Amino acid sequence: MLGYFKIITLLSFFWFIIHEVFIIVDGISAQPRTSEFAVILGNKVNENGTLSQRLQARVDKGFEIYTKRLVQKIVVSGGLGKEGHYEAQKMAEYLIQKGVPQQDIIIDDFGNTTWLTAVNFKKLVPNSKSVVVVSQFSHITRCKLAFKKVGIENISAASPNYFEWRDFYSLFREFFGFYKYLIGY
Repeated sequence: MLGYFKIITLLSFFWFIIHEVFIIVDGISAQPRTSEFAVILGNKVNENGTLSQRLQARVDKGFEIYTKRLVQKIVVSGGLGKEGHYEAQKMAEYLIQKGVPQQDIIIDDFGNTTWLTAVNFKKLVPNSKSVVVVSQFSHITRCKLAFKKVGIENISAASPNYFEWRDFYSLFREFFGFYKYLIGY
């Protein structure tokens, strides 16, 4: 009996490592393809209303994709943070300051989770067939899964060149988040 437990534990550990490597490679090697929309997933807005460094890196990546004309419009998605600001509103303000016309930005103030961002996107633009998801490298695999599950056919991704210590925690969390989405939704 103890031998089976060791084998299952060892196999589970190897599966975890293999999956983590896949998440890293998938996220870092993500390349945006020409699509209708870029969807930038929200993150922390500072108490003073400025974007956190992580979120600004995401929005800058979305802006880069837009200025290269790989997408026609940008969807910013996020919820009301504990700091008292709607993430999507602040992302839209930042993009407008950078020169993106307001009519090219769609705001989703109810994208509190990755899943809700995908669901809300499908509701906002039900006929969309292609999207570039923009988030941290560790989040890309789960983002693509969520958008696939709501019926988006062509999904590519992009992540900013922004790395921090928090990424270790994020990678650990994404393993479990991926399987929650795979099985639960």
